[in-house]
Amino acid sequence: MANASTSITSEPKVPDFHAWHVSNKGEKGFWTKVGAAWPHRDGNGLSIQLDILPINGRIVLRKPLEPSEQGAGA
Repeated sequence: MANASTSITSEPKVPDFHAWHVSNKGEKGFWTKVGAAWPHRDGNGLSIQLDILPINGRIVLRKPLEPSEQGAGA
């Protein structure tokens, strides 16, 4: 009989923040999602994963919207 090994599979953790690139065109701001951020286990920092790297504007970290909030105001 083969020795079965047990492995713990963890589901990907939902990020605590979404990273947005914000650029201003006149009086209007354009927001583009560029990544996500997760807190460190010790609570003293964040790990940021960027899918693209903007060369201008700024990066803003915001908490993800609740499912009920995503449709509101759209």
